[in-house]
Amino acid sequence: LSENTIIKKNSDTPSLEKKESLVQISRDEAINQSDRIIFENNNIIGSISLKGAIIDDLTFKQYNTELESNINVTLLNPRNTEDGYFIESGFVTSDKNIDIPNSETLWLVEENNKLTEQTPIKLSWTNNQGIKFEKEISLDDKFLFTIKQKVSNTTKKKFDFYSYGQIIRNKMPEGLSNFYILHEGMLAALDGELIEEDYDDIEEEKFSKNANKGWFGIGDKYWISSIVPPRNTEFKTTFDFKNKFRANYIATQPIELDSNSFIEEEMQIIIAAKRVDVVDGYAKQLNIDKFDLVIDWGFLYFITKPLFYGIDYFFKLLGNYGLAIIAITICIRLVFFPLANFSFRSMAKMKALQPEMVRLKELHKDDKMKLQQEMMALYKKEKVNPMSGCLPILVQIPVFFALYKVLFVTIEMRQMPFYGWIQDLSERDPTSIFNLFGLLPYDVPSFLIIGAWPVAMGVSMWIQQKLNPAPTDPIQAKIFMFFPLFLTVILAPFPAGLVIYWTVNNILTMAQQLFIMKRTTIKTTT
Repeated sequence: LSENTIIKKNSDTPSLEKKESLVQISRDEAINQSDRIIFENNNIIGSISLKGAIIDDLTFKQYNTELESNINVTLLNPRNTEDGYFIESGFVTSDKNIDIPNSETLWLVEENNKLTEQTPIKLSWTNNQGIKFEKEISLDDKFLFTIKQKVSNTTKKKFDFYSYGQIIRNKMPEGLSNFYILHEGMLAALDGELIEEDYDDIEEEKFSKNANKGWFGIGDKYWISSIVPPRNTEFKTTFDFKNKFRANYIATQPIELDSNSFIEEEMQIIIAAKRVDVVDGYAKQLNIDKFDLVIDWGFLYFITKPLFYGIDYFFKLLGNYGLAIIAITICIRLVFFPLANFSFRSMAKMKALQPEMVRLKELHKDDKMKLQQEMMALYKKEKVNPMSGCLPILVQIPVFFALYKVLFVTIEMRQMPFYGWIQDLSERDPTSIFNLFGLLPYDVPSFLIIGAWPVAMGVSMWIQQKLNPAPTDPIQAKIFMFFPLFLTVILAPFPAGLVIYWTVNNILTMAQQLFIMKRTTIKTTT
């Protein structure tokens, strides 16, 4: 089979299968290998190859690869590079006697030679059989390409055409998070159903589904390449891997092209930084169902997204995401204030009952049944619930996880500084206690990077623990004693913003506990 052979499958429906044999070259060589149309707005810059009319060169102007780097993030690359990642679209037919545009076709520029938000471009190619193919491509001020495709027939024959669009990626991107809380790979919303397929899933098994509406794409942690097929068209979406990853659609029903007439279809391509305002804006503006879920808000969507909006509100008010996290922490404490008050009053009573509990334990040390009865009687008399101290922690776990998601998946938090040594709230605290937070002139291994904020969090947790009643079981007491150290080590690699939240939350919790303990008194009888 040649590279551009169309294989007939499922009756007359054509396939998008192509056999390619490409020699890999550098990105610069690949860019210079074909004539191009440059596109640019305030957010992106790149080019469209006139060989195949493929969008295969795109860079985000407002995002750098590293915190201290001036190199912008490049997402799309030509097909014959190692990191080939590109988008193509067009029409195919089941009639193998008709010449159609393919990846080797050289398109002509009919109008503007640069694509901007004010100037769309028009490309065309005519075969030797009297059929003309045209593409009108427009770009908005952010990340949206709109492609109007047209086929004109000047002959007396009739033809059938199927529209298609596909995103091809030569290999998995480097630096995959591989975190269970974040999906990276193929995703789609088809007839209202959200579909997420990891790269390794697609390597093992192809995914395919027919739908009447929706979108599909390939998502990274912060970036999305997506296609919205023509509206009111039934299409088949496929994710597969055959030496490269492919996400594509093809119409399931052909459009009939009569003699001396034309057909047209319009599709949208969104290649975006996953900013919440942009993603939500396109979902609403273009009426794209579930497009907001290209940002992986997770199963706690109903907490995660409002939490982001709260942080974003305080950021606009205070001008710093670290201060915004502290402000949202205070708000969360206020929301849980009644529950915490109830819990802390119970814990204060438990702490006050410690001498009496020690006395009962000594008195009934040889009769565990009697000891349990006396303890229960004491709790009932003083109206104390020994389990109530767990309530604030249990309730806050979903909020803690939701905040972790916000810091981890939203590009708004990426490379945002706090004060002092925290230059990126979405990354770990870079200091380490093992070189006295940078005072000693040597670097430490990554697994020993336990920064100042994690240490502050651990210390605050240890102090908070001292305010609570100690467990009566000595084994439990030892476990609780090491718990702050354990959490310090565990949370050290987490985003600094999350550790700041936990530390400030601990401090506010301690203040509330101290206030309640001073107002709590218990009288016990011996």
